[in-house]
Amino acid sequence: MRTATTVPVPEASAGLPSPDTSGYVETVNLAAEAARSGFYERAGQQHLAPLWRVLGGLVPEVPKPRAVPALWRYAEVRPFVMESCTQISTEEAERRVMVFENPGLPGQSRITQSLFAGLQIILPGEIAPAHRHTASALRFIIEGRDAFTAVDGEKTMMLPGDFVITPSMTWHDHGNVGDGPMVWLDGLDMHIVNFFNASFREVYPGEVQPVHRPEGAAMAESGSNLLPIDQQWGTLTSPIFNYPYLRTREALDQMSRFRAINAWHGHKMRYVNPVNGSWAMPTLATCMQLLPQGFQTRPYRSTDSTVFTVVEGQGSSRISTPVGEQVFEWGPHDIFVVPSWATVTHSASAQAGDAVLFSYSDRAVQDKLDLFREEQL
Repeated sequence: MRTATTVPVPEASAGLPSPDTSGYVETVNLAAEAARSGFYERAGQQHLAPLWRVLGGLVPEVPKPRAVPALWRYAEVRPFVMESCTQISTEEAERRVMVFENPGLPGQSRITQSLFAGLQIILPGEIAPAHRHTASALRFIIEGRDAFTAVDGEKTMMLPGDFVITPSMTWHDHGNVGDGPMVWLDGLDMHIVNFFNASFREVYPGEVQPVHRPEGAAMAESGSNLLPIDQQWGTLTSPIFNYPYLRTREALDQMSRFRAINAWHGHKMRYVNPVNGSWAMPTLATCMQLLPQGFQTRPYRSTDSTVFTVVEGQGSSRISTPVGEQVFEWGPHDIFVVPSWATVTHSASAQAGDAVLFSYSDRAVQDKLDLFREEQL
């Protein structure tokens, strides 16, 4: 991005601070800016401001995300998730979640500028009470078993590696009927929703919602390349709300046996809505990719900000931004983020078998708005 920092900045006139040149375009004569201060002040009284002073920041030459690359090692954050159980109950907290805050966006509950991420925990016998909200949510199961989520009147049991969807404005509650904790990654589009000031939230009058569909109903209706002929689908979200890891891992393994590997992604598959073939969620793009042992991708960058969770294996990711380069060494359950237009190269360890990465991003929105752009370097 061109800035005016290469142009001499005039000294401040009496009583006026030096102008902030970060948003100026190169065509502006900074030496003449002091003489315009009276015009700017008069225009400001009518709540008007000159575009030429901010155009460079509003329309940069390339994406300039405030989010930065970041890595959270599960072994280091898990103790805080466990300790939270001694600090607050699910009844008091409603959702016991430790939020991932991007170091470039402190205090904003953002892992990227558009995405939310946090680790939620539920202990044996606990219930996370029913509520619903405009924001769509995904749950990617990290550890535990014998816990369930109920979505819009249907329960599903959850296992590590499962990808579970809570569509917009659907009642949902969670419970743990096992003997150990259940931890999952929460991913939400709340910051996209809030950008449009379109957020609503309701608490269910009871602790749990009534279940009126048998477990497995959604998968039976739409999970076998078949759809009920008389069903009308009134939402862009997939009717399948639990994509089991067992099926996903088998699909990746089978594809890797006959399909040439992609140099930039390894073997990567996207979760789809079986009704329309689009993304499984209308706002969040979700994928799973297999990196064979010792495989290294070519450099890649795209406009979607992406959150990665390691499901299996070990490896590293080299992430380059205009301010520098970082290498993240990762293992199972670690979580890392690649901001928009950062160049990334993934490498699977040569000693630890294949690596599998789950990811979600804001690409689903960008696709619909014709904003998405990528470069395979």
